[in-house]
Amino acid sequence: MQETLKKLRDSLIPIYGKGETEAIIRIIFHYLKGWSLTDMLIHSDEELSPYIIKEIDRILDRLLNFEPIQYITGEARFHGMEFMVTPDVLIPRPETDELVDLIIDEYKDIEDLSVLDICSGSGCIAISLARNLPFSDVDGVEISPAAITVAEENSKRLKTKVKFIEEDIFAWRTSKKYDIIVSNPPYIALSEAKDMERNVTDFEPHSALFVPDEDPLLFYSRIVEIALSSLKSGGKLFLEINPRFSNELKNLLIEQGFENVNIVKDSSAKERFIECSYRISQ
Repeated sequence: MQETLKKLRDSLIPIYGKGETEAIIRIIFHYLKGWSLTDMLIHSDEELSPYIIKEIDRILDRLLNFEPIQYITGEARFHGMEFMVTPDVLIPRPETDELVDLIIDEYKDIEDLSVLDICSGSGCIAISLARNLPFSDVDGVEISPAAITVAEENSKRLKTKVKFIEEDIFAWRTSKKYDIIVSNPPYIALSEAKDMERNVTDFEPHSALFVPDEDPLLFYSRIVEIALSSLKSGGKLFLEINPRFSNELKNLLIEQGFENVNIVKDSSAKERFIECSYRISQ
């Protein structure tokens, strides 16, 4: 065990840094042995089986090729739950967890809400809301058939009844009305890719990450259109955003008639979310 830990740290810290390396090691041992951090300490002098050592070496080779640990294990932790992930979906981020908290904190005591998650990916937002908003009716829209398969499997595993709809949002229309619309759409300008880590650019689906430099609000403009026709009067729109374009997006929402447009910072003090409400004029 001690030799294996040393090998992992010596190999990974130069690439991932100390904090991320320790997180990766915990994930590896939870995946292979079902151990918590406490278990790792208890078994710190244990002799590992040849099979486990071989599996750790296999995982290490992939990590040294910058492959995300979540794709190697096929799981990612989000909002206290284990979600299945594949290279067909983005790995859920801590910031998106904060977006879910933002909604739950406001609506946790309200029953029978109708919720729409646009660009659902793995389904982590939709499923987390379905689990935490009492008796809610949650739909998710996603263009990728492979992502829909992942999202539906996650919904089944986590015992929710989210309805996932395979549609291109630029063509999709609905007559249904929602209390809440939420989205974490593609929002990274292509020119930003050169500054990103290889474990993101080499492995995660570009269609879920990037937008053209000349139209960075491409998805938001369409989401606003959907919200204008699909939000109930008094309903709210919640968006995860690129801090570079926060003011531009805020102005778009105000121009389109949204009220109480509020930019919210994440735990890293970046302008990461926008929430706003819409009231239909009588």
